[in-house]
Amino acid sequence: MAVDNSIDFKQLVRYNILELVPYSSARDEFSGTASVFLDANENPHNTPLNRYPDPKQGELKRIIARLKGQEVENLFLGNGSDEGIDLLFRVLCDPGRDNIITVDPTYGMYGVCAKINHVEQKRVLLDPDFTLDPVRVLEAVDNRTKMIFLCSPNNPTANSMDMKAIVQIIDAAKCMVVVDEAYIDFSHRQGILSLVPEKKNLVVLQTLSKAWGLAGIRLGMLFAHEELIGYLSGVKYPYNINTLSMAEAIKGLGNQGAMKAWVNSILNEREKLVKKLKMLSYVKCVYPSDANFLLVKMDHPGEVYGFLMEKGIIVRDRSTVPLCEGCLRISVGTEPENRLLCKALETYDQTLENC
Repeated sequence: MAVDNSIDFKQLVRYNILELVPYSSARDEFSGTASVFLDANENPHNTPLNRYPDPKQGELKRIIARLKGQEVENLFLGNGSDEGIDLLFRVLCDPGRDNIITVDPTYGMYGVCAKINHVEQKRVLLDPDFTLDPVRVLEAVDNRTKMIFLCSPNNPTANSMDMKAIVQIIDAAKCMVVVDEAYIDFSHRQGILSLVPEKKNLVVLQTLSKAWGLAGIRLGMLFAHEELIGYLSGVKYPYNINTLSMAEAIKGLGNQGAMKAWVNSILNEREKLVKKLKMLSYVKCVYPSDANFLLVKMDHPGEVYGFLMEKGIIVRDRSTVPLCEGCLRISVGTEPENRLLCKALETYDQTLENC
């Protein structure tokens, strides 16, 4: 497999990060088995959480790498995908000088991290049908662009980006292209993870928060070239993944059958929900979804949001987001939850008829 060598990380990574000598914890300096640990100033009494967690997450990384068909050296684990996103800014972007490109509407954390790190955010809109125009994205790139963020399947539009368009951007850009695949397990498409070994400027984000039902443990996965993984690992806090989260992740990943059953259930419920929503008089469009949520264009979205909230049902109002005017984003719930949602929406429909 040919690897693209046109990307030089020494030109992309911040100078102070290139010169950084990472902090070395006691558990970094020793790996293996021992009967007495007197190196980390821990409480010696077994609580049983008195010992620091593995800073390299070795066992968990081996499980994930095997599951995803990747090498351990190409994997970074973070406190949610948000840690990986923030570290990319801290490693690659010089504050006040560099910029990143987002393709809007998209996940808001890219822009928040840009703001926190004093990095310019250049926005390129999707086409009105939410498709990706690679030419317009590449036209926005300049010599201070360090990253292009693409979310596929996209949040909040729920659609997958065209793979050829994504690859066109990766091959043409002399910066990192970050493809966020948080919802890939709900998609009928395979995603782009398999290209990591041959695309040196490709970063892929995935998570255990969605299909795996582990949002509470905050475990995000970042796949990239091993050189970039090394810089991220040098900047992260020594014990960024705690013992409890690692244990729950290992436990959850050992039950692929449950995950697949959940995904199938959500996809089935999604299709039923689409049919119900299309029957409502005030619903104008239910956009195609490759995720575990639906973007729904309707009349009076603010009123509908408030009406549902009064019924104890919380959805997300996206009507102020570019290209999403008049839209609510609705996560697919369980069958009983979706039934309650549909009943409430039908009740609102009846109130309109009686006006």
